[in-house]
This record gives sequence, structure tokens and C-alpha cells, in this order.
Amino acid sequence: MDRTGGSGGGNDCRQTEESKPMLGEMSALEVNNMGAAPCRRALLHRNGMRYKLLQEGDIQVCVIRYPRTFLSKILTSKFLRRWEPHHLILADNSVTSATPTGYMENSISYSAIEDVQLLSWENAPKYCLQLTVPGGTILLQAANSYLRDQWFHSLQWKKKIYKYKKVLSNPSRWEVVLKEIRTLVDMALTSPLQDDSIHQAPLEIVSKLFLENNLTTQDHENIIVATAPLLENNHPPPELCEFFCKHCRERPRSMVVIEVFTPAVQRILKHNMDFGKCPLLRLFTQEYILALNELNTGMEVVKNFIHSMHGPSGQCPHPRVLPNIVAVCLAAIYSCYEEFINSRDNSPSLKEIRNGCQQQCDRKPNLSLRLLHTSPDLVSQEAILTESCLKPVIVTSNEIHMEVECNNTANQKMIANVGNDSEPNLIDCLMVSPTCNAMSIELSAQADRILGCYVEILKMLSNYDDWRPALASLLQPIPFPKEALAHKKFTKELKYVIQRFAEDLRQEVHSCLLSVRAGKDGWFQLYSPGGVACDDDGELFASMVHILMGSCYKTKKFLLSLAENKLGPCMLLALRGNQTMVEILCLMLEYNIIDNNDTQLQIISTLESTDMGKRMYEQLCDRQRELKELQRKGGPTRLTLPSKSTDADLVRLLSSGSFGNLENLSLAFTNVTSACAEHLIKLPSLKQLNLWSTQAKLPNLKEVDVRYTEAW
Repeated sequence: MDRTGGSGGGNDCRQTEESKPMLGEMSALEVNNMGAAPCRRALLHRNGMRYKLLQEGDIQVCVIRYPRTFLSKILTSKFLRRWEPHHLILADNSVTSATPTGYMENSISYSAIEDVQLLSWENAPKYCLQLTVPGGTILLQAANSYLRDQWFHSLQWKKKIYKYKKVLSNPSRWEVVLKEIRTLVDMALTSPLQDDSIHQAPLEIVSKLFLENNLTTQDHENIIVATAPLLENNHPPPELCEFFCKHCRERPRSMVVIEVFTPAVQRILKHNMDFGKCPLLRLFTQEYILALNELNTGMEVVKNFIHSMHGPSGQCPHPRVLPNIVAVCLAAIYSCYEEFINSRDNSPSLKEIRNGCQQQCDRKPNLSLRLLHTSPDLVSQEAILTESCLKPVIVTSNEIHMEVECNNTANQKMIANVGNDSEPNLIDCLMVSPTCNAMSIELSAQADRILGCYVEILKMLSNYDDWRPALASLLQPIPFPKEALAHKKFTKELKYVIQRFAEDLRQEVHSCLLSVRAGKDGWFQLYSPGGVACDDDGELFASMVHILMGSCYKTKKFLLSLAENKLGPCMLLALRGNQTMVEILCLMLEYNIIDNNDTQLQIISTLESTDMGKRMYEQLCDRQRELKELQRKGGPTRLTLPSKSTDADLVRLLSSGSFGNLENLSLAFTNVTSACAEHLIKLPSLKQLNLWSTQAKLPNLKEVDVRYTEAW
């Protein structure tokens, strides 16, 4: 098919040599005009038309050489010109062919291309591009007008980016460089090409410019302002992030931080999916927030920024904002203690602690274990620890001391648990003795400012109702290093966040106060009396217990855990008149949680020491007295067995007490059988028996009305 006369919309460009169009169909005048004068350009792109940046594709190629001798004029005549199919690749430096033969035997450098034009005159080959090179012209023919325009804009882009890379790699005058950068940014913003690399390529060129040249502060800011339009819809590349971090640290009060970096950071927090793929994005966000904190109004500016990220409504419309802010906060808080952690003498890493921290003979035990020893005899301490190095040294939860008098036996407890193979607890290493609680952690002034800023941000996040469930879930598996948990200032500041969780009535929030799984401690244990974070004599602990008991944790299992681990604090708070703890002690007595008689008497004495406790204990005794009196008098007069109960359930119930007064018994919808008759005849006062929807077929019982159909 003749390509000069086809419509070109969906025609196959892979044609045989005979059917390909020839330049001979053009007039001699048109051939001469191709190299002599520039052709009339078509529109760069139609209204709203967008194109994807081409990296490679199939196209027809024809090369016209300018004749210099008589022989070359004959060889380049229109009768000998042919189109060649090629798969062209638009590399960074040149145009190459996947099959380097014929016209495309050698690659064409972008620097050799003098101009790229569209052929649009009358009777010209359809859908053609003209590349002007020294010594001739290269014609590219596409299958349709859209592909032609796509090739045109892609070639233009590749050629210009190549030129800017060359120009900006060897800058001479910075005012010229700044002008070129502005032109480059405008070109990227107005390009009809739609591809990630369109905006990233200028940013990468600017990043390389920063890395390879020592610029003044004013030049830095001018270039940042020039590239600002590209940052509104694109993440900065890693090299540029590193430079932005440096600028935030050195000039936190610069207007560039507010005017240029704010939209960029907002976009990062809204759209970033994983800081692990580009940690410098997180570091840039971290340094930006610290720069805001250095302003005159400090935390007020940070608060306004957090509010702008949440939005004015009650529900934040961007689901990625909260996880990204929390990730930045956690990383910043860890960086405050990183130098302290690394300076520890042979202190095990967090990974080693979580994996069991097996001590080697040539390594000192970690600091928290050494602090377990209350004896001042350092020689005897080292002897005990050296002997125990042959086994994995792990501190388990049963070593947590809740009463002061237990501290004298800390050494024996540690030695007795040396061979325990259970998984260690980060908090357990800290909640062991007064000497450990007094462990001094001194941060530098800069680290202290960073810590205060990001803990304050966590407080701000906890004030938003819609963010609080997700925040509690993110903080449930305690994500802070053990050094932070041993730092009194940190745990005191973080207490506000935990208090907000304890005050929230939603179960998905306050349930995160407990550990994420069995065998691990959570915020409930950390802020309970005896924990390193408790500094209020158990007030926060009492509020946590109150909200948990009011939800779905009013269970015997929860009471058992309190009785085993926190009985002393519960009794102390009850002695001080805390209503929640008084109720807890009464429930322990009512459910027979405490087996030891002496402990029961101690609980009773504690309850009777306050007016509230005395009143609640008397009510408990009245309930139990009425129950015993009822059992002594012969039990209830009416009784309904739960559905699906069996004969064994009925026997167990009847043997649990006296049922001499039972007159009405309903066994409807149960699984009892006729075998229960021998137990029913022992009820002296039974008058009515309901066996509706059961398998039991009983003989006529004397003076007993037996119904098999419907309940009365």
C-alpha cells in the first residue's frame, strides 16, 4: 500500500519492500527545499493532547545525503531511495537501532541533530519527521499522526535534556545557570509528554549541580525557588533530599523552608507508601519539622502544620498521613538515643535482646542485668556473672518486683532464672530494682530538643479522635528502644498519650493498652506501680483498670492476672480510697480468686479500712449470706435449665446445692433423656415439669404435671 496516500490510522507499518513508499513520488523542487529552507512547523500539540514519553519503537527510516559529486548525486536520486524498517531506541545520548544496518548502521548523537521538524507541506509523505543532521536529512515515517507527534515530542525532549545536562555540568556564570534552570523547569511543566521522568529529570540535573559545585547560600535559595514548581507534584530525588536536609539544619529560619519545602513535605506525607524505599524522604520530613520548631513561635507552628495535614473536618481525608508522621516521630526519637546506645560498653543490641541475648564468656553482661545486683561487692558480682555466662542470661517477667521488701532477694531470683529459655521482655530488663530505676540517661542539648519536639507531636496526634485508634494500634507493640523506656523524661512526657488511650471509651483504643500477645508486656504493665514509667502512685494504672473492666475485660482471667502480678498496688490504691480498686478486691473475693486465707484476711482488712470499702464489703457479705440462706432453706422454687444442656449438666446442677423447695422445673429445648428420671424423682416439692422439644419420655410421676408440647 502506498503510505503517502493511506489514511494511516490503523494500517500496519510492517510492509514489504515493494509496497513501501518512495521519495521519488515527491517533486524535485520539494526535495531541494527540504535541505535548503526550514519547513512550516505544525502545532506542537493539540488542545489537551498528551503523549507518553517514547523510549523505543518501530518506525520507517529514510536518509537523504546532500550530493557533492556527480556519482553521489546519481546514488541519491529519487529512483534509488527506499524506506527501511527499524526499531529505534531513544537512549540518553543518541538514537540507535536494534538492528544497526543500512541507514542506521551508526547511532545518531543528539548533539549532531540540528533540528527536528514535522513535514506538513502539500504532497509530502504522510506522518513524517525531518531530522536535520550535517550532510543530509533523516526522515522518520510513523503509522499515524498521533505516533508521529509522539515521536516528535520525545525526540525534542531527549535532545533538550541532553543539551541541558551538558550545559549545566560545566557552569561558568551562575546568573546564566539560574536562567537555564528556569527555562528547563518551564519546559518540563509545559511539555505535552506525560511521564514520571519528565519532572524527575530536571530535579536530578539540579541535584547533580548541587553535589558537584560549591554554591553560596543565596545561589542555593535561588535554585530551590526556581525548582519549586516541580516539587509540588513530585518527590525530590534522594540527592536533592540530602541537600534539603542540610539547608534545613543550616538555615531553619529561611523563607524557603516555609514557602518551598512545606508543599513538598505535605505531598510526601500524603502520598508516600514506604519510607524504607527512600529513607532520605523521611529524613527530609524530620529535618523540616525541626526547622519549624526553630522559629519564634516554635511548637505553635508545628501544631498548625499538623492541623493542616489533618484538615478542618473531623475525619482526615488522607489515610497515609498518620502512619507517615508516626514513622517520622519514631525514627527521630530513636536517633536521640542512638549515640547513647552505641556508647554502651558491650551493651547488646535490640535485636540481640529480642532474640534472647545469649552472653558469651568474652563479653560483659548487658547493663540492665548488671544493675540487678544490689550488693556493693563488685568482685562477687563479677564472679557470679562469669559463672552464669555459660548459660543464656535472660530476665523473665516473674522477676518484676512490686514491693520494696522483695528487692533484697533480687540476686537469688536472677540466678534462679538464668537457665530460663522463655523470650525476654524489654520492659522486664528495666522493671527490676531501684538501682535500675536510677539509671541515668543524659542526652545532649540537641537530642533533648528533638525528643521534646517529637513527643509533643505524638501528644498532638492523640488529641484527634479519628487518629487515636490507628495511633494506639501503631504504638501497641512498644516501638521505642529500652533506653527510651528507662528515660524518666521520655516516659513522663509520653504519659499524656497513654492517658488519652485510657480515657477513650472505644474498645479498639483502650484494648491497645494491653500487650500485643501473651508473654509480652504492654503499656499497662509499663505504667503500673512497680514499672519504670509509673510516677503517680498508680493513678494512671487505676484509670486503665477502670476502662478495661468497664469494657469486656471483666473476666476471671483478667482478675487472676491482677491478683498474681499487681495485688500489692491494688491493695495500696484501695487503701487510699480508689473506688475502682475497691471493686476489684471485692470481685476477687466474690469469684474466689484468692486461695490463701492470710491474703484474703489482708484484703478484708484493706476494705474495712475505708468507708467505701467497708460499705461494698458489707454488700458483698449480704449477697453471699442471702445465697447461703437460700441454699440452706431448700433453694429456689422455679428453675429453667439452659438450652442444649445434657443429663450430666442436670446432675451437676442438682448436686450443687439444696433444691427441696423446687416446684417448677423447665427442661425445654435441652438434650436430656429418660435417664434423668432417677434424679427428678428425688425432688420432693416438684409439681410441674416441662419437657417440650426433648428426647425424654418419663413415666407418670406422682403429683407432677408433665408437659411435652408447649411451655406454660
